[in-house]
Amino acid sequence: MFASDGDGALAPNPRCVNLFLNINLNISWINDKLYVMPKASSALTQMPPSTVAALEQLGADLAVARLRRKESLKTWAQRLGVSVPTLLRLEAGEPSVSLGVMATALWLIGRDGALATLATPMEDRGALELDVRQAQALGKSRARATAQAKLAKAVRREGGGE
Repeated sequence: MFASDGDGALAPNPRCVNLFLNINLNISWINDKLYVMPKASSALTQMPPSTVAALEQLGADLAVARLRRKESLKTWAQRLGVSVPTLLRLEAGEPSVSLGVMATALWLIGRDGALATLATPMEDRGALELDVRQAQALGKSRARATAQAKLAKAVRREGGGE
């Protein structure tokens, strides 16, 4: 995207200027290093406060688990296959850390099995409530159909007996 202008300074390559101008980036300095990351998704900025709090708690719990194992940030990050800044973001509960990194961190502490039950249909209260309402409605309609069938049968008996 950039080319040297002859004096060692970088100048935008004219063929890439449009592409460069249309990219939104978050630029931050961490430990005297420059990190350039894509702009965060709007899904991350519209997260419910309770979910943000849960992620922050999970990150803090993962930090405690690392410290209890007397693991350094550098060693733990290597075991996770991420950089130290990514590990710090994970432990801070930042929602932009990938699910894969989170799952690997849970695996490192032996808690990855809990992932399989997080969204199990048996624990999906919203769907269960809907299922119960549908079952109740079905039960009511079957009860009505049964009552109507019994009434029709009784009417036929009375009408056929005379």
